[in-house]
Amino acid sequence: MSAASWALQQAIFATLSSDSGVTDAVGERIFDAVPRGAAYPYIVIGDDKESDWSTATEPGSAHALTIHVWSRAAGRRETRLAAQAVIAALNGAELALSGQTLIDLRWLESESSRESDGETVHAQLRFRAVTEPE
Repeated sequence: MSAASWALQQAIFATLSSDSGVTDAVGERIFDAVPRGAAYPYIVIGDDKESDWSTATEPGSAHALTIHVWSRAAGRRETRLAAQAVIAALNGAELALSGQTLIDLRWLESESSRESDGETVHAQLRFRAVTEPE
């Protein structure tokens, strides 16, 4: 992983933490690592994959990343509203990255499922970002 992936994660965390739609949905519960006993709902910045996106003249990186939404509310409404807020905050956002330029950030797809415990609903939101060093 390069410095670009950390800069991107920091910018995504800052954006989600300051977006009123997201904080209305989950409060301040946006995590990289979920604290033991964390209340639901919450958002986790999940796994990512970085690949070379360099051209003949410019270096760059493509990032495939996943944002997770977890809820234990009855039904799927809470999960879907939080997921919608994350997509609204990040899709096409012009984030400021330390030492990098964000060329593009796009939502690709979402998937939700009920976990085997029968009470937790989990949504996975997949995004693609492209960065170039400054």
